[in-house]
Formats: sequence, structure tokens, C-alpha cells
Amino acid sequence: MSWWGKVAGGAFGFMLGGPLGALLGAVLGHSLDKGMKGMEGAEELGPGDRERVQTAFFTTVFSVMGRIAKADGQVSKDEIALAETVMREMDLNVEMRNTAINLFNQGKADDFPLDEVLDQFRRECHRRNTLIQMFIEIQIQAAYADGRMDGAEEQSLLHICRRLGVPEFAFRRLEKMIRAERHYAGAGRGRAAPPPSKPTLNDAYAILNVNADATDAEVKKAYRRLMSQHHPDKLVAKGLPEEMMKMATQKTHEIRQAYEQVKSARGI
Repeated sequence: MSWWGKVAGGAFGFMLGGPLGALLGAVLGHSLDKGMKGMEGAEELGPGDRERVQTAFFTTVFSVMGRIAKADGQVSKDEIALAETVMREMDLNVEMRNTAINLFNQGKADDFPLDEVLDQFRRECHRRNTLIQMFIEIQIQAAYADGRMDGAEEQSLLHICRRLGVPEFAFRRLEKMIRAERHYAGAGRGRAAPPPSKPTLNDAYAILNVNADATDAEVKKAYRRLMSQHHPDKLVAKGLPEEMMKMATQKTHEIRQAYEQVKSARGI
């Protein structure tokens, strides 16, 4: 049975416990609440339970996305469109989509326990840095839903990174990469923001996270590293929900496009 089947059936999701389990319980209703009773100690599940990590990732992605959308004081149509686009790319069924929407709305609430949610998510990831990086990338995309990142969104993202143990230089690198990827992804993947300009060679280097004066060997090494980090099967094995494979595939496509552009410019 898939991770979602176990969550929806009350056979797994309630075992998550903590603030993430409470979020799911509030969204999925009374049947889950009943399952949570008498489950003290359920959080002691050992590491490596992929379905548990998938549940934590799904819950955290959409609830924190709601918090990012509310960071500047109001949720714009573009930010709602971004959340809907992510749901569409995940090809969620009706029940999962409704859950994602409700998690997004919970993230907008004034009493949303952001730090507690992030602390538990970090524990659930068991130092899977590529999974945490993918989470940060999605949140940066949410911040750019309207075409720009304002100061409040930036401060919220920096706080999230600190809580997850992601240094600021890594955040800046990912932000630069996401801005460049927008040019390869067309008009913001269905967002209402104005279409970005066509990708430049500088965008290609930004996506590969190398300087223009990098050697051919360094460019190739960076490309291979990024393709490995974003490989859909590897990410799912680490706990990315299967429904997000399409997003990971899109990222590898953009990385490949950037690499081909650099190769063409260098004549290699």
C-alpha cells in the first residue's frame, strides 16, 4: 500500500505524531484523531521508514508553503496559483488535493507552529540533505510565485533554512538557481506573473552552480552532481512522495538544458 493509502486509511499517518501528525489529524478528521489516541511512543519508529518520511514531506511542503504565502501579510492570487500548480504537477487525486489545500490554509493561520513543524521535519529526514534541499527549492519557487521575492518572504525563508540547518550561502545559491530555472521553465509553470525572459548563458551557469571561468571538467562534474542530487528515483528512495517525481523530472530536464547550452557555447 502506498504512503497515502496508509495515511488515508488511518493505518500509518497517525503514527507520525508530533505537530505534523496533529496537522494531518486536523485536516483528515475524527477517524485520524481516534487513531492518535493511545499511540504514545509512536514517534520512536526507527529511521529509514520511507513512507513516514513521505508523509512528513507532503505535510510540511504544503503547510509551510501557506506560511511563505502569508509572510508579506496577504496571500496573492499568484501564490495560490503556485500551490495549485504544484498540486497539478503532482497529479493528486481529489482527496490528496483537498488535504494539500487544507494544509496550505493551516500554514496561513496566525497560530501555525512553524518552528515545531520544521524541527520535526528535520528529524524525520534523518540528515537526508538532498531531500531538505528539494524542500527549500519548492519554498523558494513559492516565494517567486508573483515574479519576485519581497523582504518578508526572504526573511521567512532564511529563518526556515536556519531551522533546517541550511547555511545562508546555500540558500543564496539555491535562490540564484531557481531564478535562472524560471527562464527555462517558461512562464513560471502556469503562474500569473509576467513571463520571464529567455534563458541566458549566465542562467545556465547559475543552474549548474559554476562560474563562467570554470574549466570544462568542473562544469561536467557540477552537471553530474546535480543530476544525481535531483534524480527522481533517488529522491523517492530517500522519502520524496512518488507524486513529486514529475517535479524532480522537470528539474533534471532544466539542468540538462543548461548543460547543453554551456556545452554549445564552449564548443564541447
